[in-house]
Amino acid sequence: MSSFTESGLVKKLLELNPSQQSIQTLSLWLIHHRKHHSIIVRTWLKELQKAPTSKKLTFMYLANDVIQNSKKKGPEFGKEFENVLLKAFKVIAQSGPEEKTIHNLNRILHIWGERGVYEEAKIKEFSGALNQREKSPAAPKAVVEEKKRKAEDGHEPSHNQKKAKSSEKSHSAEKKAKSETIEVNGTVETHVTLSPHQPEGDPPEPEELIKVLQDLENSASSDAVVRERIANLPPEVSELSALAKLEDKEAANRLALKVNDAIKILNDYNARLATEMDDRKKLTTMLKDFQREQQELLVQAEQRLQEYQSKLSKIKEVQREVRNHMNNLPDLTTLPDVTGGLAPLPSAGDLFNIHH
Repeated sequence: MSSFTESGLVKKLLELNPSQQSIQTLSLWLIHHRKHHSIIVRTWLKELQKAPTSKKLTFMYLANDVIQNSKKKGPEFGKEFENVLLKAFKVIAQSGPEEKTIHNLNRILHIWGERGVYEEAKIKEFSGALNQREKSPAAPKAVVEEKKRKAEDGHEPSHNQKKAKSSEKSHSAEKKAKSETIEVNGTVETHVTLSPHQPEGDPPEPEELIKVLQDLENSASSDAVVRERIANLPPEVSELSALAKLEDKEAANRLALKVNDAIKILNDYNARLATEMDDRKKLTTMLKDFQREQQELLVQAEQRLQEYQSKLSKIKEVQREVRNHMNNLPDLTTLPDVTGGLAPLPSAGDLFNIHH
């Protein structure tokens, strides 16, 4: 892992992209160099202010990852970031971010509150800076009563329902947190992925795609056993003409049992097929988002490649000039021997003496 320099940090922040791998790699590097936490946080804020609006969210994901993963090794980053986060949220709010960005940042604040990263008063302060809007006028009493009625009728979730749903989401987010061991300078460190899961429309991680694809391998349309059972159902369960052949009540009861069994099999299978259709639609969206991200990363990689190829070309040109210069230097071995000393220089009188 490279040594820490402020210019190196600026370069890494400029190269930061929204992928989890990019955020996690830089987060590990920052935590490894935590003795420079003051410079790191100061530089982070300075580059956040310069960054385009679309990239400011990525800076916040990085800060979130560093703050939470550095807690076990020391509180330096948490305290240092606490001093600048209010300004950071104000900068983001004033940059005209999209509603989606505001939503994602509010999710980070919510997670900080759930995990006790910062005190509730401090999080409210951050939230106020982020969500600074002109206060809307108080809602008329009739509107309030209407909302209350809807909540009671079940058309709109009540406060308790919202709270329960929020708690459920938080629990789900905790379950999604995963850890992995990564070698840093010869030592193995555990890094927990704590950044909020990116919402729909953001590129998924490769692991998520792999899991969805693996789950679809066991989907309903691939279940040959059930499809064979359906194909082998007795014809009388789907033919109305079979009713005319019934001779007694006992035969009718036997047919009713067969029909009920067939209905259960088909209902279960149709439900599985409907779920599979939804999963395939989600997979299609995920693949499109993933492809878009890979194309963006490809463009960045190509630009970086072109940049370094240009640098390499310039270095080679300098190398050629140096070689040419060296080849044009005189060969000292071919110069006459001057060990006996040179003739003395003429004196001033000799120089200005006019000979007649």
